[in-house]
Amino acid sequence: MKRLTLKDVAKMAGVAPSTVSFVLNGKGKQMRIRDEVATRIMQVAEKSGYEPHRMAVNLRTGQSKTLGLIVESISGSFFASLAKTIETEAERKGYNVVYCSTENNAQKGGELIRMLGRQMVDGYLITPAPGMEKEIQHLVQQHKPVVLMDSYFPAIKAPYVLINNFDGVQQGMKHLIGKGFSKIAFVTVDIKLIQIEERLRGYVTALKEHKLPVKKKYILQLQYHKQREDSLKELQAFIEANPEIDAIFFSTNYLGILGLEVLARLGLRMPQDISVICFDDHDIFRLYPPGISVIEQPIEGIAKAVIDLLMQQLDKTSGPMRKSSIELPGKFILRGSA
Repeated sequence: MKRLTLKDVAKMAGVAPSTVSFVLNGKGKQMRIRDEVATRIMQVAEKSGYEPHRMAVNLRTGQSKTLGLIVESISGSFFASLAKTIETEAERKGYNVVYCSTENNAQKGGELIRMLGRQMVDGYLITPAPGMEKEIQHLVQQHKPVVLMDSYFPAIKAPYVLINNFDGVQQGMKHLIGKGFSKIAFVTVDIKLIQIEERLRGYVTALKEHKLPVKKKYILQLQYHKQREDSLKELQAFIEANPEIDAIFFSTNYLGILGLEVLARLGLRMPQDISVICFDDHDIFRLYPPGISVIEQPIEGIAKAVIDLLMQQLDKTSGPMRKSSIELPGKFILRGSA
């Protein structure tokens, strides 16, 4: 079936192609086109199923009304919820969202940025993988609207939104220590991201503030790209090698899910045998008996903040950005595991 053109719509509406163009691009009133003519054109365009060619519209208006969203993993609970919420916020501002994931692979992240550039997106929302500094710096140097989220690179002056990871861990640690736990393990990953480093710093600082020893043997750093079964074996060996541990803090929700499986294998009960807190919530944690205590990230707050920062950059009339970085608080949710 032949694709309808702007000229076809003009012929059906009985007007000049330029009149159709002005109306469909929202410039009808500016060009003093009568309301009844504009209404007729919109009705014809809708009934005929006319869709402007995206590339042509981009070139003509300088806007695609599309945002590129790059996250760590679209299959993960946190990023899937965040992506959906960002999409909702963007739609309220009149934008569509194209999203994709890096799986924390810098090379893939660079390829995705270039792909979105070819699609002429108006702005970028990015959870950067380690090693993506060059690509992010290039966007900044090209004055492309960009906001980083969940992580950032201190040496690059790009707007970012994240939660206070340090304080989030401190909240959970203070709860555990306040209940008398002193042999608290910390399970994390070996990737060099600011949020992961801040969570570990929160753990270490909490121990020091309460005059508890920081023991390296109580800290496990799993390889991020390790096979799942291998990670389970390493985590099980870690717990078996330290039977005196009375609590474990997992620095991500997927590590917490691995932990639940290992604890079940070992026959350890929560909280009778061991207490557990995990950074970031998950449906499993709400359903798994006795309920897993977590540090909850404010997904709606993050989504609204990143869209607001991006809109400030896209709005050429808004002047200098009011704020280039936003740090939101996490919330400790107490359930039965701690």
